[in-house]
Amino acid sequence: FANPWQAKQHGISIVYQELSHAPNMKVAQNIYIRREHANRFGFIQWKKLYADAEAIFQRMGVDISPTRLVGEYSIAMQQLIEIAKAISMDAKVIIMDEPTSALSESEVDRLYGIVRDLKAQGVAIVFISHKLAEVFKISDDISVLRDGRMVGHVQPDTATTQDVIQLMVGRQIEDMYPPKGRQVGDEVLVVEGLSNPPHFHDVSFTLRKGEILGFAGLVGSGRTEVARAIFGADKRTAGTVRLNGEPLDLKSPYDAISRGISYLSEDRKTLGLFVKMPVRDNIVSASLDRFANRLWMLRHKAVREHSRRYVQSINIRTVSDEVAMLSLSGGNQQKSLLAKWLSTQPAVLIADEPTRGVDVGAKSEIYKLLDELARQGTSIIMISSELPEVIGLSDRIVVFHEGRITGILEGPDATQEAVMKYATK
Repeated sequence: FANPWQAKQHGISIVYQELSHAPNMKVAQNIYIRREHANRFGFIQWKKLYADAEAIFQRMGVDISPTRLVGEYSIAMQQLIEIAKAISMDAKVIIMDEPTSALSESEVDRLYGIVRDLKAQGVAIVFISHKLAEVFKISDDISVLRDGRMVGHVQPDTATTQDVIQLMVGRQIEDMYPPKGRQVGDEVLVVEGLSNPPHFHDVSFTLRKGEILGFAGLVGSGRTEVARAIFGADKRTAGTVRLNGEPLDLKSPYDAISRGISYLSEDRKTLGLFVKMPVRDNIVSASLDRFANRLWMLRHKAVREHSRRYVQSINIRTVSDEVAMLSLSGGNQQKSLLAKWLSTQPAVLIADEPTRGVDVGAKSEIYKLLDELARQGTSIIMISSELPEVIGLSDRIVVFHEGRITGILEGPDATQEAVMKYATK
């Protein structure tokens, strides 16, 4: 095929890892772009367009309005819209590239049902994922690639996740998560009665020095909205935030950064990185003040030294820090995003889906980086849709449901069953 459109015309559809929507267009327009229902005069039949899109969402079991703008929905909902677009094409082959990277457990289960329905209708599916549990759950056959080469094929009923990990990274990863036992200090961040209806209501919690505090909950539970409000990216209508005992009234993310709070966004492509700019510029983009002289001119030598130090220390795999961010893999883009926020030397780091769309080897490295940061005294709020990740890394877990905190778990009480109980109550 000369282009993706030819592939679609021959019955091959793809759900991209990086969302390919037009966010300023309506949901139905995105689903049927270049395939709009038109009458004999060439005018779009909007009622039929909306009705057909609504039928797909009903089939998927999701509550999405065909008439709303795509950009008004969360990343998770946009992922479901991307899947709806692929389903609408009545494809013979659907390639799903990391389709669950932004979905919660319930949305993932719903997707499994959609995949099984498509399979029963004779549709062939290539399901690309770094989440090994779902690969084993959904696949009939598993093919493993490493460094652009096919390195093995296994059957899910005879192989183990460790077999696949060894093929993926070329070595054993014995302990995915660093051992617990970090020394946690005094309260650093105190949030009381934080509200911004309808997104979240009366949210109160504390974050201690050197602690990793997990935020868990279903998509739409308010986790990200609370984090953005703390960071000054979204407004709050009530409540207080105190950092080291001092009240914070942040008007913007710049205020938050200057006070020692950083926020690693779940959407690295849109909100985290300048993908057409060099790796070096991305790493220092949130901390330029640190590299300016008295005349507010950049000290380029200091920028180069700082960038190369982070490329080496957190193992960003790139031929040079001068290449465009677009040329890096998802895992190395994510580590570059982490380097960007570490460059601000934060007292509090909010990491929203820090391992979204990265392979198992990069995940292990990011886990170790977060653990090392916490041991050095950085306080971390980690938001994740992957329950093993939240439980494996967090000292305590704050569980959200419909914009409210329904439970705070720690120690032996922090099990997947307990988290899901509070996330759905």
